Amino acid sequence: MAIEDRRERERAARRDLIVATARRLAEAEGWEAVTTRRLSTEIEYSQPVLYKHFAGMEQIAAAVAVDGFGELAEALRAANSGTGDALGRVAQAYLDFNRDHPAVYDAMFLRATTLQFATDETPPQLSAAFAVLSEAIGDAAGGEDSQTLTEVFWAALHGLAILTRTGRLRPSHVSERLQLLVDRFTRA
Repeated sequence: MAIEDRRERERAARRDLIVATARRLAEAEGWEAVTTRRLSTEIEYSQPVLYKHFAGMEQIAAAVAVDGFGELAEALRAANSGTGDALGRVAQAYLDFNRDHPAVYDAMFLRATTLQFATDETPPQLSAAFAVLSEAIGDAAGGEDSQTLTEVFWAALHGLAILTRTGRLRPSHVSERLQLLVDRFTRA
């Protein structure tokens, strides 16, 4: 049994190395620099070893995305603690995550992956991030469907994140746009 345990630990360590290397390359050079050939060179394993862990780049990007959703959920959870303007803090933490981890954010939302949202197959990290957003919406939902209200808020945050990062919005009005969004959702 000890040999099997060791092999499983080694397999998990290789998988983690592949994901971490893909993420590092994507953050440094963009996702177009992340190929199975490049990954195999970087981690010093053959391409067939990569394919023992992942069917292809779509699955590697999905693994980076799942890790990213876990990190996003933690950041949102931390922002949601405390008193006062929880929704504003959560919204700012979301935008900060996009700014600080653009390649991970792209894997989470822009790259093609096999990830399923709002289904029985949804990874818990994705559900956790949505749950924290939903909790922050909280009282703003009133009698409305809180799930749908959270989806609309999330969509608006995503739009602000991408449009700001790609220079499509006035850089001098970042905080005003965010405050306007939060105010619209917290208006009684």
